[in-house]
Amino acid sequence: MREKSLWIPPLLGILAVFGASIAVFAQGAAIARTPPMGWNSWNHFGCHITDAIVRQQAKAMSTNGMTAAGYRYVNIDDCWEGKRDADGFIHPNLKFPDMKALAEYVHSLGLKLGIYSSPGPKTCGGYEGSYGHEQQDANTYATWGVDYLKYDLCSYMDIMKLHDAHHDPQKALAMMKQAYSKMHQALVATHRSIVYSLCEYGVGSVWEWGPEVGGNVWRTTDDISDSYRSMALIGFSQAGLEKYAGPGHWNDPDMLEVGNGGMAPDQYRTQMSLWATLAAPLIAGNDLTGMDDTTKGILMNTEVITVDQDRLGLQGHRVGPPQIWAKPLSGGAVAVALFNFVTDDEAEPLTFRFKDIGFSGPVHVRDLWAHQDLGVLRSSYTVTVPQGGVVMLRLWK
Repeated sequence: MREKSLWIPPLLGILAVFGASIAVFAQGAAIARTPPMGWNSWNHFGCHITDAIVRQQAKAMSTNGMTAAGYRYVNIDDCWEGKRDADGFIHPNLKFPDMKALAEYVHSLGLKLGIYSSPGPKTCGGYEGSYGHEQQDANTYATWGVDYLKYDLCSYMDIMKLHDAHHDPQKALAMMKQAYSKMHQALVATHRSIVYSLCEYGVGSVWEWGPEVGGNVWRTTDDISDSYRSMALIGFSQAGLEKYAGPGHWNDPDMLEVGNGGMAPDQYRTQMSLWATLAAPLIAGNDLTGMDDTTKGILMNTEVITVDQDRLGLQGHRVGPPQIWAKPLSGGAVAVALFNFVTDDEAEPLTFRFKDIGFSGPVHVRDLWAHQDLGVLRSSYTVTVPQGGVVMLRLWK
């Protein structure tokens, strides 16, 4: 078997760039100081979500170890909305008889409640959006006790004429920014701390302007699906966006698919590792009431979660071919993830040199999935990564 030697550029010079980015994000970082962690209803339940299901998921999160691991948000996606009354106030549909009572139940478990809307007249599922009712809806959410808003572009694309061949892209971008800013100002006016998640699929390079419209989280890609191809294309495409992330403002490559059944365990470990390296929100999308031990072990690997939640707030970046990523951590440590994105060929050994990630001399190395210290190593590390899998390490002097 031929050994592959991987070149990885030094990290030390990159830290100054990250430091400058963090300074830009200092204002408004009180909300989502680290990437939000929680659960969202869409990936598994879609429009079949109900009050009872949300309560079941919240109860499971509070008792199965997820809360102890850092998961907090229980987020209702689309299809909760009912009709507006004569005064224009939104009401939930019959599947959600009392949204305030639901929020109180979630809060009683030590968790937070999230909700969903759109800047357009309709949501993706055809329910009532917030167009023309932004402050009313923000006030309603605050009255209910909502802690997180996912704001999905959906029908507002028609207002922007985004799919019109003759549309003015700059005008469309200005309209989108204005719409997202309008809801941000409405949320601020409620005086309630609400995480603001911009869901517009990366349109208009949102990472460049997300903070200025109040975004704490912004989607960088189209929707993910429960397949290795979708996950890998989305996750690895985040290379180059690291300078736009920092405390209070995070790139979001969409939700975790771990436990939904479309990928092998090694592939789910790849998603969990890559999302943690990216300092991405860790929003589970499976049924939390029926997880097997493998799924629990992936979603609740606290060593990997610690990488995601590191207080330094730096998004990791790709540092060498084919897919070797590194994330500087607090205290001078570095997380390194070695991915084998090939699924149809025999795995070959990979080698990386410690000096190429800023270390000289002996280095402590720990395998975060094996939960095993590998000892003090001198100059490099060689490992054969499973097909579609990952080896994730923490290195420190």
